[in-house]
Amino acid sequence: MKNYLYIILWLFSSNILLSCEKSDDNIISNPNGYEQYGTPFQEVPASEDATIYQVNIRAFSAEGTLQGVIDRMDHIDSLGVNVIYLMPVYPVGEERSAGGLGSPYAVRDFKAVNPEFGSLEDLRSLVEEAHNRGIAVILDFVANHTAWDNVWITENPEYYQQDEDGNIIVPPGTNWNDVAQLNYENEDLQDAMIDAMSYWIYNANIDGFRMDAADYVPFSFWNEAVPVLRGIKNQDLLMFAEGGRTDHLRAGFDYIFGFRYFDALKEVFLDGAPVTELQKAHAELYANVYDDSKRVVKYVTNHDVNLSDGTPQELFGGDEGSLAAFVVAAYQRSVPMIYNGQAVGFNKRLEFFDRDPINWNNIDEEMLSEYKEIIKFRNASEAIRRGELKSFSSDDVVVFTMEKGGDTVLVMSNLRNKEVNYILPAVFRNSEWTEVFTNSSVSLGEQVSLEPFTYLVLNKK
Repeated sequence: MKNYLYIILWLFSSNILLSCEKSDDNIISNPNGYEQYGTPFQEVPASEDATIYQVNIRAFSAEGTLQGVIDRMDHIDSLGVNVIYLMPVYPVGEERSAGGLGSPYAVRDFKAVNPEFGSLEDLRSLVEEAHNRGIAVILDFVANHTAWDNVWITENPEYYQQDEDGNIIVPPGTNWNDVAQLNYENEDLQDAMIDAMSYWIYNANIDGFRMDAADYVPFSFWNEAVPVLRGIKNQDLLMFAEGGRTDHLRAGFDYIFGFRYFDALKEVFLDGAPVTELQKAHAELYANVYDDSKRVVKYVTNHDVNLSDGTPQELFGGDEGSLAAFVVAAYQRSVPMIYNGQAVGFNKRLEFFDRDPINWNNIDEEMLSEYKEIIKFRNASEAIRRGELKSFSSDDVVVFTMEKGGDTVLVMSNLRNKEVNYILPAVFRNSEWTEVFTNSSVSLGEQVSLEPFTYLVLNKK
C-alpha cells in the first residue's frame, strides 16, 4: 500500500499527525468518492455475541438467487442468528472454470453482482430485509486470487505473481487451476483491493467481510487494510478471517477459523480419539489470543467440508451425534457458524460449483426445534457468550463450565455411541442446578449417566 506520509516535520503536533493519517486512510479507502447507500446498520452484534448463518446462494433456493434468500428470510430469522454470511456474490470467471457454473471463488469482477444471482438492487434489498430484522450481513471476499478472465489479467498483469518466464501462476501449493495468484508486493494492487472492499460497504451497506483464504495473504496487507475499512462507517464492522493464524486478530479481525477444532471433532468421532483432544485444540487456537473480545469460529460443517468431507450426520454419528457436537462447538468459548440446511437436518453434500438446491419440503422439524433451543439459550446467556471457560472433560465426555459474574453454565456432552458414566469432580458433587431447556431442577451426586450422543446443559446463578 502506498504510504502518503513519507516525511513529517518533527515540529508538527501529534494531533496534526493523527489527522493527516486519518485523512490518508479515507483517501485510500474511497478514492472514487462513493456515496453511502442506505443508513449504516446500528445493530451489528458485538464480536462475542454473533451467531453466523452461512448462505450458499446456489443451493439455498430452487432459483439460486438473492431473491430466493430474501424469500426464506423468515427461516433464517427464526433460528435466532444475527449475522448472515453470503458466499461470493461476484461474477464468476469462465476461462479455465471448474464445475458446471464455475467456482464462486474465481472472481471476474470485484465490483459487480453475478447476474446469475440477481442485481445490485437485489443485494441491497436482501441487506435491507436482514437489517429490518436485526441481522447483519457480511460478504465473502476473495483477496488471494482472481479468475483468469478478470480484467486485471490483461490490464494489470503486474498485479499477479509470475514465474521466471513471466507467466502468471496459480496459487502455489494448490491445485486451484481456475484462479490466478495475486501479488501483494504490488502497492497498486493493495489499493485496488481496499477500494473493491470499500465499494460494497458504501454501495450495498454491508456490515463486514469473511476473507477467503486469509492465510495466503500477507499480514502486512491485513494490518493496513482492516483499520482502513473500519474507518469508513459510524458503526462496527465484523471482520472474519478464513485462516488459523492468530496474527489476523492482531491485524484487527474479530474472528479466525477453527480448522484445528473441526479436525479434532473428526478425530474423536471417526478415529475414537480421546474427547480431551477438543480441549487441546481449543487451547492451541486461543494460545496467542490476548484480546478477550476475539473469538474462534467453530462449526460442524461449512460449504467446503460439507462437500469434501461429508455432512454432519456422516461425520458425527447421525442426527443425535451431530447435535451433541454442535452444542460443544457453539458453547465452548466460540462464535458458532451454521451452514444452510444444517439446522433442518438436510443430509446431503451440497455443490457450490453448480446449482444444487436444498429440498425445504423435506426438513426435520425435531432437529430444527433443537437448533432453535440451543441458539436461543446462547443468545440469552452472557456466561456462554462472554464467560470464563474451565474444562473437566474425560476421554468420552466433553465437560466444561462457562462462568460470568456468578452465573455458571455446566455443559456435558457424550460424544460416544454408547452410554457413559461420567464421574463428577468434587466441585460439582451435591450441587443444585437448573436444566436450561426444560427448566427442571437437577441434583448432582457423584456421577452422571449419559445416553449415547446426549448432552446436558445446566445453569446455576
